[in-house]
Amino acid sequence: MGSQTRKVLLTPLMHSARPFRVSNHDRSSRRGVMASNLKELLSKTLDALVITSGLVTLVLEEDGTVVDTEEFFQTLGDNTHFMILEKGQKWTPGSNYVPARQQPKRSGIARVTFDLYKLNPKDVIGCLNVKATMYEMYSVSYDFRCTGVKALLRSLLRFLSHAAQVTGQFLIYTGTYMLRVLGDTEEQASPRSRSRHL
Repeated sequence: MGSQTRKVLLTPLMHSARPFRVSNHDRSSRRGVMASNLKELLSKTLDALVITSGLVTLVLEEDGTVVDTEEFFQTLGDNTHFMILEKGQKWTPGSNYVPARQQPKRSGIARVTFDLYKLNPKDVIGCLNVKATMYEMYSVSYDFRCTGVKALLRSLLRFLSHAAQVTGQFLIYTGTYMLRVLGDTEEQASPRSRSRHL
């Protein structure tokens, strides 16, 4: 019982098969293959491209980086494009290759996008997603949700009620202040008029 448990725990985790794209050295033949590890990818690539040569090198199609370790292979994403090179063949840049030092310059500092969508067909207004991306690295987004007419009217009535309360308080304060100012003015004017009559 103990040895079975140990065997299960020490068994390496198997990676599930992932999609990859492969091509020959001149990009004239391209295929898609599913593989879970580097050895399986090499085997399936040789079969798919009908390569019988025993000595091959697997490189990244985009920049010619040699892929020869399982650890590096596992860090690569799905749909990575590989190139298989037979003995004597060398990687050459493709038509859309841009060297790292000549990467296109970023244009602008920030980009703001507005996405309008509905969660329910009965929604009148829907939702608005505002996303701001700065320097193509940092992004911030916020969802404004207006999901229904009832919710919209409830919010509008709540706002109008609050605005009416604030307006009423302002009018009462202004009226009280005006009465005080006018009352003080009348009291100051009354003693002067009495002194003039005497």
